[in-house]
Amino acid sequence: MPRGDKSKYTDKQKRKAEHIEEGYRQQGLSQREAERRAWATVNKSDHGGKKSGSGRGKATNRGPAKKGGKLGGAASAARTQAERSASARKAARTRARNQARASQ
Repeated sequence: MPRGDKSKYTDKQKRKAEHIEEGYRQQGLSQREAERRAWATVNKSDHGGKKSGSGRGKATNRGPAKKGGKLGGAASAARTQAERSASARKAARTRARNQARASQ
């Protein structure tokens, strides 16, 4: 069986990889990179393709699927309200300054 052959994966794993790949494509990744990451995610969660033999099944690791939602917001939550407000005011001043420069 050549490297990269997907015949040993279940239909569910193939559907899962397609769905994950669509998500990566929407983020702007190339077709090749999106497919590579999708199959890496499926392998990490399902421990590779289907295995023959009794008792060879392993539970699905849902960690990689849940990882994305935990990444954002941690830094903001660690700051006080005053720090967030000061940052927002600074950002507004910067946007106004950049817009003024662009219109000249």
